Amino acid sequence: MVEVRGAFGVRHPDDPEPVESTKLVAARMLAGVAVALSPFVGGVIPALIALMLARQAEADIRASEGFLLGASRLPLIRRLAWTAVGIASAVVVAALLVWVITMAREAGGSTYGGGVAVSG
Repeated sequence: MVEVRGAFGVRHPDDPEPVESTKLVAARMLAGVAVALSPFVGGVIPALIALMLARQAEADIRASEGFLLGASRLPLIRRLAWTAVGIASAVVVAALLVWVITMAREAGGSTYGGGVAVSG
């Protein structure tokens, strides 16, 4: 039997080569899409999916004993996804503020068409 020395110690030659987690790749792509779409509030869904995939990828990487790579990218993916959620939330809050201010300005106006004479 031939022993192969890798970054994680001695391993059997029939063991698979370490590869990057595919869930991690999907989470990274979704986090990027989420940041791009977050000003339009559509980025929340991909951001939440990216966060779920990042959690699953972290569990898979821990359980793989070194055969799945990419754990160093998890913090960046989480930051991107939470940034997208924050931007989308800020857009929603700003839209609600504009709506409330518009409603408040219209509340002081007349409720009729304006062609009615008011006797007083």
